[in-house]
Amino acid sequence: MAQVETHVGTRGEIPEQIGFRNKLRASWRGLPKEQRWAATIGIQLAIAILLWFVDRSLGYAALTITAIYWLRRLPPLPWRLALEAGIVLVYAVTGPRSVAIVLAIAFALFWAPKEWHGWLIPLTATLTAVFYPFFADRMFTIPVFGAFPDVATGVYMIVFIMMAVGLNIVVGYAGLLDLGYVAFYATGAYTAAWFASLQFSHRSIHFGAVGLIPPNVPGIHISLWLLLPLAGAFTALCGILIGLPTLRLRGDYLAIVTLGFGEIVYVLARNGDNMFGFNLTNGPNGITPIDAPGWGNHLSSWTGGFLPANYLTCCKAVVFGHHVQSADVFFWTALVLLAFTVFCSLRLRDSRLGRAWVAIREDETAAAAMGIPLMRTKTWAYASGAFFGGVAGAYYASFKSATFPGDFFFNISVFILCMVILGGMGNVWGVMVGAAFLAYLNQEGLANTGSWINTNIHVGSWHPNIDVPLYASGIYGVIILVVMLFRPEGLIPSRRRAAELHEGVHDTPLYDVTHAG
Repeated sequence: MAQVETHVGTRGEIPEQIGFRNKLRASWRGLPKEQRWAATIGIQLAIAILLWFVDRSLGYAALTITAIYWLRRLPPLPWRLALEAGIVLVYAVTGPRSVAIVLAIAFALFWAPKEWHGWLIPLTATLTAVFYPFFADRMFTIPVFGAFPDVATGVYMIVFIMMAVGLNIVVGYAGLLDLGYVAFYATGAYTAAWFASLQFSHRSIHFGAVGLIPPNVPGIHISLWLLLPLAGAFTALCGILIGLPTLRLRGDYLAIVTLGFGEIVYVLARNGDNMFGFNLTNGPNGITPIDAPGWGNHLSSWTGGFLPANYLTCCKAVVFGHHVQSADVFFWTALVLLAFTVFCSLRLRDSRLGRAWVAIREDETAAAAMGIPLMRTKTWAYASGAFFGGVAGAYYASFKSATFPGDFFFNISVFILCMVILGGMGNVWGVMVGAAFLAYLNQEGLANTGSWINTNIHVGSWHPNIDVPLYASGIYGVIILVVMLFRPEGLIPSRRRAAELHEGVHDTPLYDVTHAG
């Protein structure tokens, strides 16, 4: 057996034999394949049976997942195809049929040639998102988590996905730990509130606003479509001003300073109702109402009603048997903003600037030695991430028609950072998955889970009656802890980031990256 140089406490063992988990994994892999398969199937069936006694739908879900797990070990023709057809047929006959449709689409995608997956999977996901309002209420109920999110929750999820993609530029691309990202979210939200509300009622400035009653209402009222880029630009400027004095720091010191700026913005929002005698933020009461977005009557008539005149009073059309509602229009607009955010993030990643960010993340000293201007490059990362956080904040403030200081606690920054870590730092698609999952949990998932636990978990007549959302922070902490222990690169990591974590980087001891053999 190959040996490596002796290290303290290892007695000359190869790295794969160090630690209980590695030894257990080696013992498992040393068993014959047939024994491993039999043991795995037995454990999976036992789990499915136990779950069936708790909740029948959960048992069926466990059996379905088990069958899908073993699909990849079967010969494609005819066994894999036959099993896939059988699973789809069972759900098509017994219901719910939406499960059969979802599985049929998923199986069809994986039968497509692998060279098509690069565009076919994103296209399918995009079409699914666009048509989601038409079938959201017809989807099956997810065991434990409950019904699929409604369209209004979808808007919330998309907004947080946008912010997670923006933070990924700072954390995932450039490697700058930012614990104050909520400051950019707040800046964008208050920018929309200042220029689309009654906040400055001593002024009367109208430009492109829709749905004002009466039309001569006081205050500053500017179209949201102008405020979105304005909020992004103003937030990016704030990011530059924050970054210039702080980005000379590294690691923990940078994180502490960004945390401080996030808290400063929250305090300003909460106490800004009397800043030297001027009411800037209306203090704890927040700013409400905020003007609704819309395209105006002329543009709406010119497009045949495709562009709504006012998002709050737009909804009279019936498409595919579905009555289009205000939340649907907000949802589709949020999808357009998300598509723009993802496009810009991908283009930045592949640009010369993006490669400079990655170089700084991997080895800041080497990057400086190669001629990369550290301050300017870091500032661009901070400004780019801030821009998308500001746009997301402005749009969400318009959707809620209000903004309050309580929306910008420090835990929001940590929450968005958890999304990036869970999905996979540096990978836009992974970050989107992590953000969607945690945003859904925060908005609906934990409440639905609590309801399921209180209904299905009991001993005799005793029910736990637990309010799961109260333990949200602890639950997110457990999720991140598990990810850090078993998959530190995240659910869907970038290949470069995964290689850094598994093979080491410049500051990893040589022993830790030495391979046996």
